Amino acid sequence: MISVVIPAYNEEKNIPILYEKLKRVLDALGEDYEIIVVDDGSTDKTPEVLKELAKKDPRLKVIRFRRNYGQTAAIYAGFEHAKGDVIITMDADLQNDPEDIPRLLEKLSEGYDIVSGWRKDRKDPFLSRKLPSKIANWVISRVTGVPLHDYGCTLKAYRSEIAKRYRLYGDMHRFLPALAKRFGAKITEIPVKHHPRLYGKSKYGIDRTIRVILDIFLIKFLNEYITRPLYVFGGIGFILFGLGVLFGLYLTFLKLFMGQDIGHRPLLILSVLLILSGIQLISTGIIAELIVRTYYETRGEKPYIIEETINLDGERRDGSHT
Repeated sequence: MISVVIPAYNEEKNIPILYEKLKRVLDALGEDYEIIVVDDGSTDKTPEVLKELAKKDPRLKVIRFRRNYGQTAAIYAGFEHAKGDVIITMDADLQNDPEDIPRLLEKLSEGYDIVSGWRKDRKDPFLSRKLPSKIANWVISRVTGVPLHDYGCTLKAYRSEIAKRYRLYGDMHRFLPALAKRFGAKITEIPVKHHPRLYGKSKYGIDRTIRVILDIFLIKFLNEYITRPLYVFGGIGFILFGLGVLFGLYLTFLKLFMGQDIGHRPLLILSVLLILSGIQLISTGIIAELIVRTYYETRGEKPYIIEETINLDGERRDGSHT
């Protein structure tokens, strides 16, 4: 079964057109499917349009938020309610093309867990959208080690077990491929069509770049240090503490052996600050380690995922006996 998840916010004119295009493509696939539109607190006639369409087609399912929570929350809600083995996400503004869905599914069938769309010929303003996006994608790819040309493209195909694994907060939906790397997901991308917006206006501006940069640091931490936070905080703290001690020893030498007055030297203040900062960061790392262990132990979760077992308790991972 295929689930198509579409976050929508004030897209009253685009929804009927998207629905018809999407239905035509999905019907041609010959597979069971559902379309889940998450109305993210629209203030126009989007809710009424969705209600009318849903009355005629039970495969169109609507989730309506009380207010605008953002695209990440809408996609997360869609993931939670999706029943498909494969989940497709796409925008409601008609800039993503439903005709690319069969190509995403074909690539997914080659053994990938996530297939991301790449808006190779993007129909957006260069300075306000394309240039910041290029810079952000380059940085994200280098930091996370998951090289994709277009993290911001909503059109993606996920295996359900990957999509449903995460609790999404903030603006983290665009980083799902990078997050999935932690669990060994196989990720690729294919070029997809991108159309100019016909109705409505974009919900994003250049200010999003700042949020993306901050999220990059979080992704790096979640991917590589979530089970060992002491290495991050403690490592930095140890360096600061060491520098503070070295400066302190140098000042002590000047005081005891050279007879110099060190009471008014800025280096003394810096030395004390470095030592205190180092102690504080090391303590933070220890506390973070305790929190991580509490998280895994109270939830019964493991810091790993087993893909397959053979000859372990007489069963394979899929439940068949060996």
